[in-house]
Amino acid sequence: MAQSGSDFSMAEFLGAISATVRPSPARPIVVRSTDLEELPADQVHNPTTLSIAGRLPTTTFEIFRQTIPPGLSSDMQRHHHETVHFVISGEGHSEVEDETESWSAGDFVYTPPWTWHRHYNDSAEHPVEFLTIENSRLLGLLGLGRRQSAGLATLEEARALFEGDRS
Repeated sequence: MAQSGSDFSMAEFLGAISATVRPSPARPIVVRSTDLEELPADQVHNPTTLSIAGRLPTTTFEIFRQTIPPGLSSDMQRHHHETVHFVISGEGHSEVEDETESWSAGDFVYTPPWTWHRHYNDSAEHPVEFLTIENSRLLGLLGLGRRQSAGLATLEEARALFEGDRS
């Protein structure tokens, strides 16, 4: 089955999902916190730690546990997928384009597609813990996934760095 392009068939894609998500020992129903797979630092582009529950049998979305150390932030980035962060612990704020919103434990933070955004830990003593859910796998399967990182740049610097790139 083609996963993108002119040979892609939505009917074939949807028909294959039930077989794809069938749990097995390699793709269990439960992934323990001790079994999360930490992404290498060179793939994260910021001081946060991202650990993926990659063995879950999901086809269309990914789940991460993200930790932002005290006083630090994620990178300034944008991507085609939607993301929801559930704040497990801590407090901080997020820049999403020209808006800034504060959040704390128990809140949900939504990042719309293709918007510059960055999440900040406002505590100098305690880390922030997020449960991060994104539909990046679905867009990847459809050949539509894209992500840009401006590192620890400001919003203005990110816009200037990728000026004219609207796709």
